[in-house]
Amino acid sequence: MKKTEIVGYKRANLGRSAANQLRAEGQVPCVLYGGKEQVSFYAPAYLFRPLTHTPDVFEVLLNIEGTEYTAILQATQFHPVNDMLVHADFLEITDDKVIKIKVPIRLTGTAVGLNQGGKLQHKLRKLTVKGAVKDIPEYVDVDVTALKLGQTVKVDVIELPGIEIIDPISNPVASVNIPRSARMAAQAGGDEDEDGEDAE
Repeated sequence: MKKTEIVGYKRANLGRSAANQLRAEGQVPCVLYGGKEQVSFYAPAYLFRPLTHTPDVFEVLLNIEGTEYTAILQATQFHPVNDMLVHADFLEITDDKVIKIKVPIRLTGTAVGLNQGGKLQHKLRKLTVKGAVKDIPEYVDVDVTALKLGQTVKVDVIELPGIEIIDPISNPVASVNIPRSARMAAQAGGDEDEDGEDAE
């Protein structure tokens, strides 16, 4: 996983009014759980941009008033109107801790069907997996080179040693779709052939 650091400060007051005051000051109220103790803290909102504006999964070094924790961002809440981050939950991790997480899927290769006039559609962008933190990959690569026009690659082709895949194996990951214009042209061609046969 990629890595980033967030510097935070312990929260003295945990009420709603105190949380709203922090947000007004450009801070995000947070909770760290999964370790020996639950830690309530806050951190500057701009530090979260690498975490919330990317599909990538990050290992986060939390520095809370000098005490360091290793964690992953587990859940977020955004304001329904202005889309500002208003709360974040972190899960404390160790290399051997088993976690469930969504890992971004990266398509590799150039599908054969693209040369046949098809359009590649990336259907499943994140794969839900379960395993030890040390075994979680940064990306899951899926090769689409062999995909022909109208074909689909599914989760069942993905192999991750030591990792349990949670998503159903029948879920489509990517497909090469036949463009609507090509379908319409084919249908029109079929109609013309039928008309020609009727004319005979």
